[in-house]
Amino acid sequence: MKPLQTLLKWLDENTEKVIILITYSSMAGIIFVEVVRRFLFNQQVPWSTTVPVLLFLWVTWFGASYNIKKRTHLALTEIRARLSYRLQFYCLVLDAVLWIAFAGIVIYHATNQTYIAYDNFAIVGGTDDVMEWWFYLATPLAWVLIVIRVLQNLAKDIKQYQRKEPFVLQASLLD
Repeated sequence: MKPLQTLLKWLDENTEKVIILITYSSMAGIIFVEVVRRFLFNQQVPWSTTVPVLLFLWVTWFGASYNIKKRTHLALTEIRARLSYRLQFYCLVLDAVLWIAFAGIVIYHATNQTYIAYDNFAIVGGTDDVMEWWFYLATPLAWVLIVIRVLQNLAKDIKQYQRKEPFVLQASLLD
């Protein structure tokens, strides 16, 4: 049981970081190599302009999840800091409800879009067999992770409220 807990803890702490690192490095590597090839050798792989854009979906949505986890998203902290403790808590609960509602809408429509690409055998431009749905899958997966992060933060907020501890209103990515 201990190895499973260790793995789950590591995944909880590093999922977004690993995905962002891999996809961003891939994007940068493809762009760098293809710029060199274009200017030095007058050659370019046909997919080099489409794959980095599609990889950006993974960077963007998992980056959003990471910012939810770290609470560095837009939160109107100046206004919230002036509210009473109870109103701060209600705002945090409202945040969670709105995030989950919005996530439901995004997951529903993104899953449909992914399925359409899958069902139509949509292939990434410039490739022979790289499926578009592999990249579109980033959106529903990341939004599921966003819901998990929102619920984790809400659980922390409820515990802090019950213990009457101050809320984290101004977070940092370095924390």
